[in-house]
Amino acid sequence: MTAVTDHGPAADRARARSAAARGPGSRRRLRTPWRTRLEILFFVTPALVLFAVFLVVPVVQAGRYSLYDWNGLGPMDDFVGLANYASALGNEVFRGAVGHNLTIVVLSILIQLPLGLGIALLLNREIRGRTALRVIIFVPYVLAEVVASVVWFMLLQPNGAIDALLESIGLGGVVQLWLGDPDVALYTVMVVLTWKYLGLAVILMLAGLQGVPEELYEAAQIDGASWWQVQRRIAVPLLSPTIRTWVFLSMIGSLQQFDMVWILTAGGPANSTTTMATYLISQGTDRSLYGYASAVAVLLFGISFVLAALYQTFVLRPRSERRPETEVGR
Repeated sequence: MTAVTDHGPAADRARARSAAARGPGSRRRLRTPWRTRLEILFFVTPALVLFAVFLVVPVVQAGRYSLYDWNGLGPMDDFVGLANYASALGNEVFRGAVGHNLTIVVLSILIQLPLGLGIALLLNREIRGRTALRVIIFVPYVLAEVVASVVWFMLLQPNGAIDALLESIGLGGVVQLWLGDPDVALYTVMVVLTWKYLGLAVILMLAGLQGVPEELYEAAQIDGASWWQVQRRIAVPLLSPTIRTWVFLSMIGSLQQFDMVWILTAGGPANSTTTMATYLISQGTDRSLYGYASAVAVLLFGISFVLAALYQTFVLRPRSERRPETEVGR
C-alpha cells in the first residue's frame, strides 16, 4: 500500500512541501557551525583570558627569572642560563623535597583511598545519624588550612593535649616529639593531612555511589547476593571513574603541598619535611634567591605537568580510546 501512495498526486505535493522545507533548513544548517563557533568563543574567551593571565604569564615569567641570578631587586642583568636548574637538581635538600612530595603522594593514596571508600560505603547505607556523620567527616575539609594547622601545631606540642590524652589511656610510652623528631615529623604531618583531606574523598565517593542505579542493587539482592558481594561486584566497579578522579586530585594536591607543612614544621626539623613548595618559598623569601627559587618553581611545574599528563594518558582516558584494537576486533 505504501508503494502505491508514494506515486500519487498527494505524494508529489508532499515531496514538494518537503523540498521547500529543506531549502531554508539547509541554509540554517550551513549557518549553524558558525553560530556554534561564535557561541563557544563567547563563553570560552573569559576563561582563556583568566587562564593566560593567572597561569601562562606567571609560568613564562618564572621561566625568564630562572635564567638570571636575581635577588628580586634591581634589573636582571646577570644572565646565568641553566645554572639555577643545575644547582637545584644537584642540591641534596631539593632532591629530598622531591622524595617527600612523592612519599606524601603514595601515602595519601594508600591511606585515604581505602579509608574513604570504606566510610563512603558505610555511610551509603540507611543507618541512624548518617547525616550527622557525613557532616562530622566533612568538617575538617572545609576548615581553612591555616586554622587547622595552628590547632594541630598546638595539640602536638611536647606535653600538649595529644601527649596528655595518650598518657591518660596508658599509652605514654608512644609519646614522641611529634614535630621535632626528624624520623617522626613527616609521618605526623601525614596524619594531619589525612585528617584534613579524608572528607573530600568520602564526599566524592558518596556522590559517585548516588549515581549507581538502584535496580542493580535490587537485582543482586533478588539473586541472593550479600551486602559485601553487592559492594564488591557492583558498587566499587561502577565507582572506578570517581576513584580515578580522586586519585588525580590527591596526587596534584600532594605535589603542591605547602601551607599545612609550612605552618606545622616549616620544612624542619633538619629538612625532614621539606616539600618542593616550602623549599622554593624559603629560598625566595628567606634568602632572596628569586632566580634560583624561580628555577625550582619551574621544576615543580614540570614534574606536576608530566605526572598529570601520564595519568591522563594511561588512567583517565576512556577505555574505548585506550584499546581501539580490541573494539575493532569485536
